[in-house]
Amino acid sequence: MKNKKVLVVLGGTSGERKVSLDSGRACIKALKKLGYRVSTFDPKKKPLNLINKNKIDVIFNALHGKDGEDGVAQSYFEYLRIPYTHSGIISSCNAMNKVISKEIFKKNKIKSPEYFVLEKKKYNKIKLNKNIKKKKIKFPIVVKPINEGSSIGVKICKNIFDLNRSTKSLFKKYEELIFEPFIGGQEIQVAVINGSALGAIELEPKRKFYDYKAKYSKAAKTKHIMPANLTKSKYKKVLQIAKRAHDALCCKGVTRSDFKFFKNKFYLLEINTQPGMTNLSLVPEIANYKGISFTNLVERILLNASLNR
Repeated sequence: MKNKKVLVVLGGTSGERKVSLDSGRACIKALKKLGYRVSTFDPKKKPLNLINKNKIDVIFNALHGKDGEDGVAQSYFEYLRIPYTHSGIISSCNAMNKVISKEIFKKNKIKSPEYFVLEKKKYNKIKLNKNIKKKKIKFPIVVKPINEGSSIGVKICKNIFDLNRSTKSLFKKYEELIFEPFIGGQEIQVAVINGSALGAIELEPKRKFYDYKAKYSKAAKTKHIMPANLTKSKYKKVLQIAKRAHDALCCKGVTRSDFKFFKNKFYLLEINTQPGMTNLSLVPEIANYKGISFTNLVERILLNASLNR
């Protein structure tokens, strides 16, 4: 592989552009250190179909968010017939869509918060109230877009006034929203790489929850506890659940599953098919605890690159 020409695709146009640029740059540095011939491509500057497949052997996908980890970029890579890292088209699409992924979790007996979905064209206060009562969802209630990452657009509402205000605000940008009860307890995140659960980390955010700022700002002072503060049996169990979710969605490469541990139960909130690779990111931190350097982690992800997934 050392003779291979690696194209790192980073940046893009999603709300996670800055995180993608940070992830991509860190991976570029690691790949160059390993001796690979590295070039870059930013879909914000040129469309993905302009990638010159004759000059590329493999793609390291460092995109985050819409068009980067929802199957869109992956469909271009498949069309160009260039092996790429992380999950394929269908897995990426299903994981990014919170409704589809929840249904897959349910079919595989993986516990996730109850929910209902509301479309912008069907929104009115009466229907919103009816859905809350029908699903027996109690406040506080979480409302969020069905296909964003990094907690973008997530609102925690304490009462119906807050919920209506947040819903109306979010519908200015999004066509469909998902509503679910806020689950308290411990924030647990699990990394799975190349089919094996690597470890679980616990987070203690100083903010209301582990939002975008808590994820990517040192000023937010989120406390990281590695390994997660769980009993040996519960630690093993959450790793097993994350592995089941990874397999249920037919994911490849690395994923990070986000859990809440509340009243002795694990609730899977979502699975990320392209978790961050910044200096504040959790997967590299989990890997480092397991004796895997950042450089080695990047190479493991690269060596798993393939097509037809």
